[in-house]
Amino acid sequence: MPRRRSPSPSSSTAPRNRTPQPVRVRQRTFGDFVKAFLAFVALAVLLVGVPAALAMTAGWPFPETFEPMEWLRQDISVSTFLGILTFVVWLAWAQFTACVLVEMKAALSGVGVPGRVPGAGPSQLLARQLVAALLLVGATAASFTPSLAQLGQTYDDNQRPTVAAAQQTPGLFAQQQEQAAGAAAAVAEQASHTEATPAAAKKQGDTKFYRIQPPEGRHHDSLWEIAERHLGDGRRYKEIFELNKDRVQPDGSRLSEASLIRPGWIMEMPGDARGGDLVEMPDDAPEVSPEVRQQISDYARTGDGASGGGDQAQGGDQAQDSGSGGGAAHVDLPRQRPAPETGHADLRRPAPDQVATPGQDSSSFGLPEALLTAPLLAAGLLGALGHRRRQALWQSAFAGIGGRRGMEPPTPTGDALDVQDALLVGADPEGVRLLDRSLRGLAASLAAESRPLPTVYAAWMSNGDLHLQLAQPSGKPPSPWQLGQDQTFWMLARADAEAYEDVDTAAPYPGLVSLGTMDDSRLLLNLESVPGIVSLSGREEDRAAVFASVAAELATNGWSDRMTITLVGFGEDLTALAPSRLRHLDGIEALIETMEAETRQRRGALGAAGHDSVLTGRTGPARHTRWAPHLVLLAAEPSPEDAMTLAELAADAGRLGIGYLVGTGSGDLPGAAWEMEITAEGRLLAPLLGLELDAQLLPAAQQRAVVELFTDADPEHGPDGPGTTPPFLVDISEQGRPAVYARLVGSYEIIGLETPDGERSALLHEALALLLLHREGVHPRVLSSALWPRGVTDDVREALLDRLRDWLGTDPDGTPRLRTDDAGRLTLAKSVVSDLDVLRSLYHEATQGKGVDSRAVRGRLLTDALVLVRGPLLADRPEGRYRWLTHEIVDAQLPLLVADTGLALAEFHMEKNRAEKAIEALNAALRTAPADERLWNELLRATHALDDPERLTALASDLVTRSGARGLPPRTEALLDELLPTWRDAVAAAG
Repeated sequence: MPRRRSPSPSSSTAPRNRTPQPVRVRQRTFGDFVKAFLAFVALAVLLVGVPAALAMTAGWPFPETFEPMEWLRQDISVSTFLGILTFVVWLAWAQFTACVLVEMKAALSGVGVPGRVPGAGPSQLLARQLVAALLLVGATAASFTPSLAQLGQTYDDNQRPTVAAAQQTPGLFAQQQEQAAGAAAAVAEQASHTEATPAAAKKQGDTKFYRIQPPEGRHHDSLWEIAERHLGDGRRYKEIFELNKDRVQPDGSRLSEASLIRPGWIMEMPGDARGGDLVEMPDDAPEVSPEVRQQISDYARTGDGASGGGDQAQGGDQAQDSGSGGGAAHVDLPRQRPAPETGHADLRRPAPDQVATPGQDSSSFGLPEALLTAPLLAAGLLGALGHRRRQALWQSAFAGIGGRRGMEPPTPTGDALDVQDALLVGADPEGVRLLDRSLRGLAASLAAESRPLPTVYAAWMSNGDLHLQLAQPSGKPPSPWQLGQDQTFWMLARADAEAYEDVDTAAPYPGLVSLGTMDDSRLLLNLESVPGIVSLSGREEDRAAVFASVAAELATNGWSDRMTITLVGFGEDLTALAPSRLRHLDGIEALIETMEAETRQRRGALGAAGHDSVLTGRTGPARHTRWAPHLVLLAAEPSPEDAMTLAELAADAGRLGIGYLVGTGSGDLPGAAWEMEITAEGRLLAPLLGLELDAQLLPAAQQRAVVELFTDADPEHGPDGPGTTPPFLVDISEQGRPAVYARLVGSYEIIGLETPDGERSALLHEALALLLLHREGVHPRVLSSALWPRGVTDDVREALLDRLRDWLGTDPDGTPRLRTDDAGRLTLAKSVVSDLDVLRSLYHEATQGKGVDSRAVRGRLLTDALVLVRGPLLADRPEGRYRWLTHEIVDAQLPLLVADTGLALAEFHMEKNRAEKAIEALNAALRTAPADERLWNELLRATHALDDPERLTALASDLVTRSGARGLPPRTEALLDELLPTWRDAVAAAG
C-alpha cells in the first residue's frame, strides 16, 4: 500500500528520501555451515590436492627442455599418451582455478557480472556453486549475481576501488528518489535541517565523528546499525542523517539518502554518541592516521560552524558533478522534472496525497485499493473487458444468439461491481497510450538510423517523464529522446511524448511490467531482459498477489503486440483474461520440457536469421519477424534440481526473449540473478538491489472478482451466450411523460430544466450524461474520476453533487431526482430519462411486448424508435471532455440497437412488399450504423425486390467502393452472386 504523505509547499521540487529499513538478514542454519565446510573441503581438494597428486605421480606438465622438433620425431607410445593426458588434466585444473578466482572476485566485490572463462561452462558453474556455498554464511548466493546496483554504472565506474564500489548497492531504484535542487531550495532545506538538529550535537566541544568502515565479509554498514551501536537506538538514524545531509564527503560526493552511505565517509554524530575509539573526534584521536584526521577536520568545517555554508549553497547542480572527486564510484542521479501543469495529464495517476483516498473518503465503500493505485494494470483490464463485451454484442447480433441476449451487458454485483468501479477510478489509459507511442516511436527512430534496439532492464515514469535504464551505454538516443544521468539512461519528456503519433512497428519492449511505486515514481521491470531468474520470496498469499498482478498486466497491457505467458502453480482461472496470451501448465516437469524445446527452437531461429538477440529482430528490415517474448511465471517452488535446470535454461534467456519469475518460500533459490521479497505489509524489498517499493498487488478476492467480470462477459459463457440483463425501460405512454428529458442520440439537449449559469454548466451536463448512461448507479468516485481524470478532493466533488441535486430538483412527492441507493451509489429517479432509454423501450415493446401480437402496434413503435435517431451519441460534445466514453461500450450498443430497429422495420414493410419503405428504413439505420453488414445485405434484398437491375448494380458498385482493399465480406459477395450473377462484370464496366 503506497505511503501517504501530507502535502507540503516544496513537495513538488524537494528531494524525497526513503525511510531506511533494517536489512533482514537470514539466520544461518547448521546446514549452511555444513555446506560451507564441505565446499571448503571440495575446493581444497580440487585446488590443492589435485595439483599435489599430479606433481607427485605424473610430474609437472612442463618439460625440462623445449625441443618441439625432437618431440615430433618421437614414436607415439603409452608414455606419450599419458603425458598428453596429464597435460590435459593440468589444463583442466588451471581452468577450474581460474573459474574459482573469477567467481571469488565477483562474489567478494559485489560489482559487475562474473567474467566468463573461455570454454569453462560446467567448470565455472561448479566453481560458482562451491564459492556460493562457502560464502553462504555471509550472504545469499543470489548476491553474487548481477544486480540492479550496477544498472546505473558505466564501465569506468566498475574499474574504481572495490571497497567504495561494493558499498554502492542502491542502484536504479534508489536513484529515482534523488533530485537536483536549485540553490535557493538547497539553502532553505539545509536551514531547516539545521533547526532540527539536536542541541547537544551543535555544541562545538561536544561534536563527535564516525568514519564509515569498509565491509566485513559481505556485511555493509548502515546508519541504522551505527545509531544502534553508538546511540542505543537504531531509530535515531534520522538524527545522524540530518546532521550530515548534503555535506561534501572526502570522495566529493554527498549524503542525500539515508540508505546510501559509503566506506570512508565521515558522519558527524550527536553529542551523546558512545562507543570508544569508533566515535572519532578530530582533536582527540591519536590512533587515527594524519590523513583521516585531516579529512575529519575538513569535514567539520562544512557543518553548522562553517562560515557561509558555501558547499551547501552551491545547489543541486554542483552535487551532480561532484562524483568524480576522490576516485570513488559515483553515479549521477537522474533529474526529476517539475510536475506538469494542471491542464495536462501525466504518465501516471495523481499522487495519493493529492486525491481522495479510501482512508480519507467517506464514500469509498471499500473499493479495492490494490486496483485504485495500479493505473496501468487497471487500464489494461478495463480495455480488455470492454473488448470482451463488444465481442459478446457483435456475436449475439450476427449469430442471433438467444433472441439478442447480448443486447445488454451483464450488470456485475458484489465484489465484481466494486472491482469494476475501482478499474474505472484507477485506470490511466492516457498514460498507457503515451507509453506505447513513446516506445514504438523510439523503435521506429532507431530503425530509420539502422541502429539496433538497446537492451532495457527497467523503465520508470515520474512527473510526466519516461526514463529507460539501459543494460549498457548505447550511444546518443534519437531525437527527441535525451541522455539522462549518464550513458545508461535515456529520457523522454512528457511534452515530447505527446508529439509522437502512431507508427507501424512492433512493440520493442513488451515484457515491461509494473512492480510498484516509490514516492512519485512507478517502476516497470523488463522481465524478458533479465540475465537469469528473478526470484520472489515471502508468504504464499503475498507472492500469489504479486504473481496475479504481473500476469494480469502482461496479459492485457497496451504496449505489447504478441506474447506467451506461461503460468505454473497458479492462475488457471486467469486464462479467461486473455486466452490467446495466457496458458496454464500443471507442473514443473511440463514446464521444463516445454522450455527446453522453446530454448532450442529460439536459439536455432536466431542463428538462422542472423540475429544476436530478439531485439534485432523487432526493428529494421527484419521487423516482420516480430519476435514475441515468452514469460514464465512459476509460483510453485521448484526442487533444487529443477531450480538448477531452470537456471541453466535462463542463463541465455535474455537474448532469446524469455523471462522467468519464480516463487520461493525460503528466499534462497539456486541460480537466481535478482532476488526480491514481498512482505505482509505489501512492501517489495531487495536490499542488495536497492529496491524498496509499495508493491503492485492483485489479492485473491480482487482476482476472483476480475475473473468473474471477464467470464460473465464471455460471448460463449453459458449455453445461450452472455447472460441476460434487462434494459432500463420507461413508460412510453402519454401518462409516462418524464419531468426531465435529455437527448443524447445526436446533439445534447435537455428539456425540462433551466440551463445552469456560469462555467459549471458543462460539468453538470457531463455528470448528468454519465448518470443517464448508467441507470444501475454510479459510484461517487467513478463520477469524480470521469469528470476530473487527474484527481479531485472530496469537497470539490461534494460541491458538484450538491449543485447537481439543486439543478435536477425534486419530484412532486418531494423526493430528490438525484438519489443515493443502499450501496452508496448515485442513481436518477425514473422521472429523468433520455432518448436512449426511450429508444430501448420502444424496441423492446415492439419485439417482446405489445408489438408481438399486434402488427400495427409493432410498426408504429419501430417507426417512432427510428425517428429518435438523430446521429451518433453526444455528437456535439466539446473536445477534451467526455473522455470516459472510451471506457464504455455504448458506442457499440447504439449502432447495433439502431441496426436491429432498422432491420425489424424493414422486415415489417417487406411483409407487405413495400420495398421502398424498407429501403428508407434501412438507409436511416445506415446513417448511424454504416458498418453493419446485415443492413447492407437487407438493402440488397430490398433493392432486388424492386426488379431494377441498374439500381442493384449501382448499389453493388457503391458497396465495392466502400469495402476498398479489403473486398466485400464473404456473405455479401455470396448474396450478390445469388441476386445478380453478372455483378462483377457490371461493376467493372461501370468504373
